[in-house]
Amino acid sequence: MDMLTAVLLALAIGVEVAASALLPKAEGFTNPIWTAVVLVGYGVAIWLLTVVVKSMPVSVAYAIWAGAGTALVAVVGLVFLGESFNWVKALSLAMIVAGVVGLNLAGAH
Repeated sequence: MDMLTAVLLALAIGVEVAASALLPKAEGFTNPIWTAVVLVGYGVAIWLLTVVVKSMPVSVAYAIWAGAGTALVAVVGLVFLGESFNWVKALSLAMIVAGVVGLNLAGAH
């Protein structure tokens, strides 16, 4: 994976995580301003992902995007949204990270 692809993928993940973290503010899509922010965020994230898959396999890009995004949203929930955390969540996040690393290594060959 070249540097530009890595940066674009990281940006796609960051935007998707931010949009996901803002979902509570959209209040079930009844708050129009926050709903628009969330939808634009998801749109930008998907657009960035489409740019990334021009230069890497979609299976690897999506797995990294989804896995890293899931793990980061869990961390954001813990740190900023007051969600609970226990050993099952910690172990599950560790497995997600291991899977993302494994897929990235497999895609590098």
